[in-house]
Amino acid sequence: MRWTLKPKPDSEKVTQLQKSLGVEKAIASLLVQRGIETFEEAKKFFRPNLEDLHDPFLMKDLAEAVNRIEKAISTQENILVYGDYDVDGTTSVALMSSYLKTRTPQIATYIPDRYAEGYGISFAGIDYAADNDISLIIALDCGIKATEKVAYAKEKGIDFIICDHHRPGKEIPKAFAVLDPKREDCEYPYKELCGCGVGFKLIQGIEQKRGNSVETLLPYLDLVATAIGADIVPITGENRVLAYHGLHVINTLPRKGFQAILNQVKKEMLTITDVVFIIAPRINAAGRMKHGLHAVQLLTEENDNLAQEYASEIEEFNGARRDTDKLITEEALANIENANEQKRSTTVVYQENWHKGVIGIVASRLTETYYRPTLVFTKSGEKLAASARSVKGFDVYNALEACADYIEQFGGHKYAAGLTLHEDQYENFKQKFEEVVAATIDKNLLTPEIPVDAELDLNEITPKFYRILKQFAPFGPGNMTPIFLTENLTDTGFAKAVGQENKHLKCTVQQLPDKNFIGAIGFNLGEKLDVVMEKKSFSAVYSIDENEWNGNVSLQLKLRDIR
Repeated sequence: MRWTLKPKPDSEKVTQLQKSLGVEKAIASLLVQRGIETFEEAKKFFRPNLEDLHDPFLMKDLAEAVNRIEKAISTQENILVYGDYDVDGTTSVALMSSYLKTRTPQIATYIPDRYAEGYGISFAGIDYAADNDISLIIALDCGIKATEKVAYAKEKGIDFIICDHHRPGKEIPKAFAVLDPKREDCEYPYKELCGCGVGFKLIQGIEQKRGNSVETLLPYLDLVATAIGADIVPITGENRVLAYHGLHVINTLPRKGFQAILNQVKKEMLTITDVVFIIAPRINAAGRMKHGLHAVQLLTEENDNLAQEYASEIEEFNGARRDTDKLITEEALANIENANEQKRSTTVVYQENWHKGVIGIVASRLTETYYRPTLVFTKSGEKLAASARSVKGFDVYNALEACADYIEQFGGHKYAAGLTLHEDQYENFKQKFEEVVAATIDKNLLTPEIPVDAELDLNEITPKFYRILKQFAPFGPGNMTPIFLTENLTDTGFAKAVGQENKHLKCTVQQLPDKNFIGAIGFNLGEKLDVVMEKKSFSAVYSIDENEWNGNVSLQLKLRDIR
């Protein structure tokens, strides 16, 4: 692990903010580091307000989209809400379809089959619309590159409204309206919305035109918050406001589908991390193992008993997903070791019978193991399909663009992408991808980094300090959980390795000459027990959280690394 201490913020700004907020220097310092320098900015950060959301009509084509939907409702047209099969796509479809159903019964939903149709808008989906007398398709979390498909729909008399957040290609589809803040000709002030977030801006625009405030849409924000967490978009600006209020909805008045999931895992008071690791994998499991429509069904169900039934079904899909990805990860790791490919700058593996629904998760697991840009391929019909994952700081989308000669199609983000290619191009692609990454990646990026916000003395960790720190949440890209560094620590003599196979490190530490001590837990750090034994002095990087044991709650260090 590389420990990188962030530069100290401007001391004058820190002092001014400390005075105006009446907080400890360490808190003011963390805020200035995050770009929060005034009382007003701090107020917006700690109390995200729905009134701080941008006017939706600042987004290019949004007015056209609103007018087209209003026309479709007034003339009783059939509308198809179309979305991708992952969390962002299925929550988007649930959001848009359940909202539109409050205005018109003429709503159908469509999620492409991951195996038969693949990612994004499909000809089969358009044929389904044509066969069912549908004249308007609203596509969410996909469509920004679907120029051919949109033209095909137009021939059949079907209009398209696209709500996407992926990077556009060279040509924008000739749809009725294309909402995507990443369009170069779109001046919308916030560029980092997820697909569900773009869908939300559209329904916000519809409500605004009807003279209603954004508060009327609060019940939909649980879906938006889930998509924000699952899609790993920055939790800054508008996303912070949407995630903050969405989490509140999940924790106070969750929709029936969420409540049914939570009943099974017996969890109260979710953080965004819980949403990412508890709710999102279950929603995803439907599209991975069976069909994404199962997730939409669960998320829009209003009957308690049916919601519980759907949640149980999805729990089974999730169990199958876990078993499958564990097996494939083991096979992939064995392949890499057998081929002696540990010294490469990339990981590219392929087996034709790997389950297409879990190759993205497997790519993430391999990235955790070898820490380098990773692609996992499987056979998909006549072609090969892959999921790509990257390491922090390296743009895998740009690397794939440099290999475009060997790829049939691709799309995605800086850190995650998907692609298809012809089997006879696999080896050429693999070689080219390795060449591109080896030539362009900063070699430091191939060692995992722990960015450290600040050095801290243990005596600065007080209940008041932690109480304010908690209010920095929701955490995520752009606003990560604060990580601290403390030196000259010693264990009080009770350090031990705990858990299955002694994987984790548990100890109680103090920083002499101060007599205070605090508990610490280091997940997957069991092998570092000897670093702290016999009262040896050591340094630690950690976050701070609470430990609940036998009804007692105390602060503890959550160790990230020690040396």
